Amino acid sequence: MEQYKLNDGKMIPQLGLGVYLIEDANELKDSISNALKDGYRHFDTAAIYHNEELVGEALADSDVKREDLFITSKVWNNNTTYDETIAAFHESLKKLKTDYLDLYLIHWPSEGYQEKWRALESLYNDGLVKSIGVSNFEKPQMDKLLTTAKIKPAVDQVETNPYFQQKELHEYLTNLDIAHEAWGPLGQGKGAVLEDPTLLKIAQAHHKSVAQVILRWNIQRDVIVIPKSIHANRIAENIDIFDFELSNDEMLAIANIDKNQRGSENPNDNDWLNESLNMK
Repeated sequence: MEQYKLNDGKMIPQLGLGVYLIEDANELKDSISNALKDGYRHFDTAAIYHNEELVGEALADSDVKREDLFITSKVWNNNTTYDETIAAFHESLKKLKTDYLDLYLIHWPSEGYQEKWRALESLYNDGLVKSIGVSNFEKPQMDKLLTTAKIKPAVDQVETNPYFQQKELHEYLTNLDIAHEAWGPLGQGKGAVLEDPTLLKIAQAHHKSVAQVILRWNIQRDVIVIPKSIHANRIAENIDIFDFELSNDEMLAIANIDKNQRGSENPNDNDWLNESLNMK
């Protein structure tokens, strides 16, 4: 497993397991058990996923030491104040059965995100979280956050896949020394990314799957990836990407298939952000 050094000096495994939409207890516990067996140590959840407790139980049941794990969670949009964010964090901590998190993120740039960031800074300064960051922030929201932040975010976790490569945002984050983390790196089953002819040709040349090529492409862009799967064979396949490299020509070929095609909610959609305040 390759490690990525964050701007606060902490190390994060560059590939992890995402658990979005996995709420079945047996499926989730089996997924985490299989991932641990295959060498995963990085696990990404969120309060809105409604599975933090299951993740905590699965990790507690394993024989992997807590200090060898990297656990991420996120505060949801309905917590808009400093105090609500602190309370939400401690609720996540309780459910995850741990006394600290490795990374805590603001899930979306919704109402109150500057106050939420102030709460994350307090949690960081108190040693309750090793690194703090944001999710789904684009340049305007990040610029605004940085006008009041005392601590620069270590991570921005955003939708990223070969059809939505986030090139401008990637360059912006790189210049700020903020890590780019990709959610939905395999396209979430939308837009036929996994059937793309260019990716299929590259995969055949390396005797790898298209998913492995996509994950390798991210790794070589210095992007952190958290693919989600409940299938043991795919969990094993997704981490088996450290024995090959894409050439410069292959990286360029993938760069050229970008469609700037967002597959999920837009962080600039204020109507959706306002609606999300009522989602629990």
